Amino acid sequence: MLDGLSPEEQTEVRRQCRRQRYAAGEHLFHAGDLGDAFHYIDRGRVLVLIGTRDGNYVALSVLGRGETFGEQALLDPRSRRTATVRALEPTETLTLSRPDFEHLRARNPQIERMLISALAKQVRRLSGQLVEALTEPVEVRVYRRLLDLGDLYEVAGTTEPIPMTQEQVAAMAGAGLRITNRILNQGVRDGVLATRRRRIVITNWDELRRRAQIER
Repeated sequence: MLDGLSPEEQTEVRRQCRRQRYAAGEHLFHAGDLGDAFHYIDRGRVLVLIGTRDGNYVALSVLGRGETFGEQALLDPRSRRTATVRALEPTETLTLSRPDFEHLRARNPQIERMLISALAKQVRRLSGQLVEALTEPVEVRVYRRLLDLGDLYEVAGTTEPIPMTQEQVAAMAGAGLRITNRILNQGVRDGVLATRRRRIVITNWDELRRRAQIER
C-alpha cells in the first residue's frame, strides 16, 4: 500500500499509525458505528459481516495480513461503518485516524496516493465479485471461495482444515445454504473435500482448481 511513497513518506505514515490488538471473537467495530479510523491488518484475520432484515448476520469476506478496510473514515468525518468486523483469531491492525491523515496530507499532499491505492484495490475486489456473481455459475463461485480461503489461511496444497462453516462459505459465494450444501456434499462424494464441524478440508487441490476453472 505504501509502494507509491518515498521511504521518508512511508516512515512518516508508520509513525502516525497506532497498533490495536484484538482477541479472537472480539469485534473491531459494528455496522452503524462512527468511522473513526482506517485499518491495515498486520497479523491475524477478520470476518466482515453484513446484517440481514431478520437481525442475523452473513459473512461478506475474510481479510488477512496486508489487507485494509475502513477507507471511508479518511474521507468523511460523518461516515458510518457499513459492515461489522470481527476478529477470527488474535489480530493486530495498524490504524490511521482521519485527523492524523489530514495532518499528513497537509504536510505532504502526495500522501493521498496511499488512500487512492487502498480505494482502487477495494474497487477492483468489489468489481470482480460483481462480475463473477453475474457471469459464473454458483458451483464455480463456491469452489473459488474455497481456493481463496485456502490461500488466505496458507493451507493450499495441504490437508490442513479451513476454519470456516458451510454457512459462511455460502454467504461469501453469494449462494443459498441449501445449494451450497449440495455442492459441498457432492465434493465430499467425489473425494475433493471433507467436512468437519466448522471446518472444511480440501483433499484434492488439483480437482478443486479444475472445478473453480482456475488455471495453475
